[in-house]
Amino acid sequence: MLNSSGRFALCAPVIFDGEQFLYDHCVVIDGAHIVAVLPTTDCPPGASLTRLSAGTLAPGFVDLQVNGGGDLMLNNQPDADTLATIQRAHRNKGSTSILPTLLSDTHAVQQAAVAAVRAVRSTARGGILGLHLEGPYFSAERRGAHSADRLRQPGATDLDWLCSLHDLPLMLTLAPECISPDNLARLARSGILLCAGHSDASYEQLEAAAGNGLRGVTHLYNAMRQLQAREPGVVGAALTLDQLWAGIIADGHHVHPAAIRLAFRAKPRGKLILVSDAMATVGGSLGVCELYGETIREAHGRLVNSNGVLAGSAIGLIDAVRYAHTVVGLPLDEVLRMASLYPAAIMGLEDSIGRLRTGYRADIVHFDDAFTVCNTWLGGDGPVNDRPGGDQAA
Repeated sequence: MLNSSGRFALCAPVIFDGEQFLYDHCVVIDGAHIVAVLPTTDCPPGASLTRLSAGTLAPGFVDLQVNGGGDLMLNNQPDADTLATIQRAHRNKGSTSILPTLLSDTHAVQQAAVAAVRAVRSTARGGILGLHLEGPYFSAERRGAHSADRLRQPGATDLDWLCSLHDLPLMLTLAPECISPDNLARLARSGILLCAGHSDASYEQLEAAAGNGLRGVTHLYNAMRQLQAREPGVVGAALTLDQLWAGIIADGHHVHPAAIRLAFRAKPRGKLILVSDAMATVGGSLGVCELYGETIREAHGRLVNSNGVLAGSAIGLIDAVRYAHTVVGLPLDEVLRMASLYPAAIMGLEDSIGRLRTGYRADIVHFDDAFTVCNTWLGGDGPVNDRPGGDQAA
């Protein structure tokens, strides 16, 4: 694909640049970055042009909640090889950037995950954004599939350690009622992106937490106090506090389509994002995985533990995009932003990823009309598979 100058171009019937749909255009790439998006007739001479005969080019997806993939869970083997396997699995689901997610676990496992992410980020071209610690500072009543024996309150050692991770982009999901307002504010000041999840907090507690640095809500509607007439709970706070963003799992099992539509109408533009909450089965071949020594089984696209509790999802972000558009009925342009630009903005990266624009990293997904990923490019590197979808032309 590359010519001697390293410059090449991708042309598709439809290009979504992050703001609008373009037709008969091409994306010109030099090295790791986009240098132009322009009509195909204006493609610069000398650029090797690949014409994709069908489908759409869009900004690569950004998934901020990825527990596993390729038959591996980060909790079970927190090392660089596992991260590489998970990343490959999710590239085939359209995600060029992921936030590997560690479920509630011991401090030793947390430290190993931090070391693995640091190692990968020091050598990789991109794609691993940082680390998402989902727990272990949760309400026992709302723990979901997280093991009760892994939950704990954040002590002084935990707080000092978390605040020391200045070099690592870090998202932390916790139950705000399990931490003092002063300590919550301390974590926020250290640069940690704080989210509420697995929480039995009241509306007032969530509102107070938002004033102390809480920024978002993890997997809206799931494992949290529900909205009631006289106690709006975590769900009510998530829907009505405009400053909070919310992740949502659009897989047909975690959230009813009407509830997704309600969240879409309630949240300001840019504050609702798609997440996969993917487990090891995504991009794998086994259909089962282990967590806390327990078997998680997939049946009809639904993952459950031995108690029948939902345990993450069996989707990647292309599946969430398909469901949100074709079943829920959300506009495709907004759905694509919910999978790319908006999560990039949450991570402070909206000026480098999430759009197909001059100067942005060449992170691109190509999917067909059935919402099957044909290929991805990460920092200009790709494609990663041989699915049909285009013919190269000089």
